[in-house]
Amino acid sequence: MDIWQIVGLALIVTVFCVVLKQIRPEIALQLSILAGAAIFIVILSKIKVIVDLLQTLADQANISSYYLLIVLKIVGVAYLAEFGAQICRDAGEGALATKIELAAKVGVIVLAIPIIAAITESLVRLVP
Repeated sequence: MDIWQIVGLALIVTVFCVVLKQIRPEIALQLSILAGAAIFIVILSKIKVIVDLLQTLADQANISSYYLLIVLKIVGVAYLAEFGAQICRDAGEGALATKIELAAKVGVIVLAIPIIAAITESLVRLVP
């Protein structure tokens, strides 16, 4: 599925949701969540290609796959948190969306600690 099909699906679902919101708002929200999940599942195959390419580049540059895995986890946390926060906002739960974003920021910092430590160690070794 290319971007035109994804945008087309999203626009069609949006029109249905706008109409359904006036009649059955709970179904409109469920339809929106379902469409978002379907799009997310469709792009997972594309994400696999990107991850494989990054792994190949990391191997060629002699970068530890440990650090690449951390970066990929950070990106995953960011995307997942954004997806969840937008669903909460669509449901009218802005405060809950903000809490998801806060939790993701803390999670990213925790995941980044090994990278920060490695950079700090490298700097300490460079400075006499």
